[in-house]
Amino acid sequence: MGYTNSPLVAYTKLSPNHSGQRTHKIDRISPHCVVGQCSAEGLGDWFYRPSTQASSNYGIDKDGRVGMYVEEKNRSWCTSSNENDQRAVTIECASGKVEPYAMNEVVYDRLIDLCVDICQRNGKKKLLWFGDKRKSLSYQPKEDEMLITVHRWFANKSCPGNWLYARLGDLAAKVTARLSGGESEAIPSGMQAREFQNLTEAQVIAKIGALFSADQKKSGILASVSMAQFILESGYGKSELAQGANNCFGMKKSLSGNTWCGSTWDGSSVYTKKTQEQNADGSYMTITADFRRYSCVEDSIADHSAYLLGAKKGSKPRYDGLKGCTDYKKAVQIIKDGGYATSVTYVEKLCNIIEKWKLTQYDVGSSGGAGDTVIKYYRVRKSWDDAKSQLGAYTVLANAKAMADKHTGYEVYDWNGKQVYPEVADDAAAGMTNADCPFMVKVSIPDLNIRKGAGTNTAKTGAYTGVGVFTILEVKDGKGADAGWGKLKSGAGWISLDFCQRV
Repeated sequence: MGYTNSPLVAYTKLSPNHSGQRTHKIDRISPHCVVGQCSAEGLGDWFYRPSTQASSNYGIDKDGRVGMYVEEKNRSWCTSSNENDQRAVTIECASGKVEPYAMNEVVYDRLIDLCVDICQRNGKKKLLWFGDKRKSLSYQPKEDEMLITVHRWFANKSCPGNWLYARLGDLAAKVTARLSGGESEAIPSGMQAREFQNLTEAQVIAKIGALFSADQKKSGILASVSMAQFILESGYGKSELAQGANNCFGMKKSLSGNTWCGSTWDGSSVYTKKTQEQNADGSYMTITADFRRYSCVEDSIADHSAYLLGAKKGSKPRYDGLKGCTDYKKAVQIIKDGGYATSVTYVEKLCNIIEKWKLTQYDVGSSGGAGDTVIKYYRVRKSWDDAKSQLGAYTVLANAKAMADKHTGYEVYDWNGKQVYPEVADDAAAGMTNADCPFMVKVSIPDLNIRKGAGTNTAKTGAYTGVGVFTILEVKDGKGADAGWGKLKSGAGWISLDFCQRV
């Protein structure tokens, strides 16, 4: 049978500690406790050592980030039982260091999300927990059933700890409800700011990431960009927009900026705030603006997106090109160019926040996002920079070409601002052919996907190159890259040369 891996993975480091491909189809999930507040990277380093003689398919770190260490197709070394590991997806979870090995809320919530995803991809509609070793190990799950098993049944261990063990019935019930459509969102609707009190900044970001993904499905505005704006304007970016703001989005005290604010929650009141914004010459000016108070987080997010889509500059959209943009750097620049902020370092600050918190994992259609594809438009303009000249935006390239043919001096640009009609000489691939191999390229984005083959029709490995210089051993044509695909010297896989610069 075919196997897939979770799109929730934020970090990948594949361990050599596994037994190769499974000999049994997946019909069990075995959650574990790490016995420590680990990071995804730290757990990956531990499992990568051959001397560890242990591994798991996935891990959830203290901030709710999911790491992958053994692909689902392979048997990990996790529960001290060959038979169980052959059929179980194993998950290590960050926890306390002493019994009952308690897990924080964001880890438990992410465990629910991951179990839902594992069940869905493996065709399961129910997650079962019997709480009885003999009954569980003798039970043969039906085709649409997944069973929870635990490490303590196979070894003299407390794992997964009494804290999680006592909640496995709750875990099974919540996952099954989500699978049956009884609970469509990992995050309950109508969340108010007070629900985030006493959480760390990373926990808050992980907890509300799903809300931004859900909003992106409706609005088409990248979740990562929206989240970064909220974080920046709430003070975590230490920006001039909100000096002295408290906690992530101001959750513990007052909220600032054009997010949600105040101790009353009537959903209609307005308050006035003065902010110090920076001019192009480095001086500051005081801006006075009215902001609304919101009854819940969702209303604030939705209102923010509605503003970005509806704002006008004359008769034209103020942030033209923002909806459907799939490149966060371009989206940030569109917002800056539209006059959203006067800070000369606004773009740099927003991109730094996106990269620091890996917010692209919440983008719809990304490797870690909600899974839908953002609509991509071809725009007919005199030039990409001349947004006012735009005659239309089309999802079908042939229609865009037909419009351009009717108007002298107009071209067709894709969603990244690249002219695609009339075709122009493209020197992006210069010096990046098989005849040039091996050669080195520079990657300037942190989230360039590594794929198993040359083309977007091949599977992602789950890893990114990160920013750096890499050696290419072979070049091939393939779907989704005009400049071709390059094979990494490390053996990690293939990358699109569209995002590389020859060095």
